[in-house]
Amino acid sequence: MAWMLSRVLMLVLGTGIAGGLGYWLGGWLRMPQLAAALAAGAAVVMMAIWDAARAHRLVVWLRGDQDDDAPRVSGLWGEMAYRVERGLRDRERRYERERQQLEQFLLAIEASPNGVILLDGQDHIQWCNVVAGDHFSLDPQRDKLQRITNLVRYPAFVSYLQQGNFQHPLTLTNTRAKSTLQVLVRDYGVAGESRKLVLSLDVTDRERNEAMRRDFVANVSHEIRTPLTVLAGFIETMASLQLTEAERKRVLHLMQQQTTRMQTLVGDLLTLAQLEGSPRPPTDHWISLDPLLSRIAADAQALSNGRHELVCERQTGVELAGTETEVLSAIANLVSNAVRYTPEGGRIELQWRWLPDHGGEISVIDNGPGIAREHLPRLTERFYRVDGSRSRDTGGTGLGLSIVKHVVQRHGGELRIDSEPGKGSKFRLQFPAARIRLADATAMGDESAPAALAGGEDL
Repeated sequence: MAWMLSRVLMLVLGTGIAGGLGYWLGGWLRMPQLAAALAAGAAVVMMAIWDAARAHRLVVWLRGDQDDDAPRVSGLWGEMAYRVERGLRDRERRYERERQQLEQFLLAIEASPNGVILLDGQDHIQWCNVVAGDHFSLDPQRDKLQRITNLVRYPAFVSYLQQGNFQHPLTLTNTRAKSTLQVLVRDYGVAGESRKLVLSLDVTDRERNEAMRRDFVANVSHEIRTPLTVLAGFIETMASLQLTEAERKRVLHLMQQQTTRMQTLVGDLLTLAQLEGSPRPPTDHWISLDPLLSRIAADAQALSNGRHELVCERQTGVELAGTETEVLSAIANLVSNAVRYTPEGGRIELQWRWLPDHGGEISVIDNGPGIAREHLPRLTERFYRVDGSRSRDTGGTGLGLSIVKHVVQRHGGELRIDSEPGKGSKFRLQFPAARIRLADATAMGDESAPAALAGGEDL
């Protein structure tokens, strides 16, 4: 109400001043009635001019960008300017809060592993995140307001979008990128405004794992069914036929071979399951490498039975942080494979050497038939065989290299395979420096081990 009080005071003051001037002028002209009229008119004109000036200042501010403060005037126009400015500032604050909330929401969507695309009623792209851009080869900025069916030309996707039946997701296979996408569309909008939300998820790994699971079950079933069929046949033969002593011994020997084969397969499957389900090997449990290499060399000699030239590293003076049974299994698998697949008279080497980064490498080298380049990436797949018949003849289950790969990865290392047909193969187990140390490193102190490694030579 301050503006009303000031306005009344100004009206009284202005009327008094204007009335005084009018009365003086009327008296000077000796016309009392004219004096009263001039007094009233002068008061009205003065108030009109005064109001017009303040209103003009407010209008000028309203016509601008309202970045500056509103005019600080008194009276009605001052009160109006204050109310308008406060309303504008409140609206700006609400707009800023909503903008920040929207930005946070979009950032949250951007962090999602799913692709998100917002479409208007005509299927124009209103917004999409980077993941969706990668999935559909879109540019989130450049392709805004473009019709999505002009940019994403998969016939199945276009048909799915046009039919409007979004109860079930759509699966798209990108043959160029060798990836699989699962696309889900949902309608949304208010007041009859039809919009679409397009969600995409890269399910390549899931599809691959599912295929591997199906293949694994099929392979296990096949690998077990074969020896079981043989055993069942032999049992039926022994039950229904009269066999000589020599025939009976031969059948029992073959039955024992098939039983051993199944036992080996089940053992390898249990080993894989244990490796996948158990925690990583400890980094503070150190095992001596030399006794392991000696055991593996002795087993290789027994398996070869003098048919190969064996050169095995025995004195390394190295300790490895991990699980002894796992490391022994990995190295033994590589050596036994070399013995089985290297022809008689071939050479097999088991070597140890330091790596430049102070890590270590155990290598199994043979001069056998070698492996073609196209098979190398798949050698560690379960049940993958370069030559299935030869693998079964040598007693292989197709799981050995899978076990080796799991073991070395659980110890923070890597399995590398180099091979060329006719020139043999080289399998290398590389372990990081954090899991390798000299056997006397504890006695010398932690700081002496890197110096000893740096000055050491390949063993």
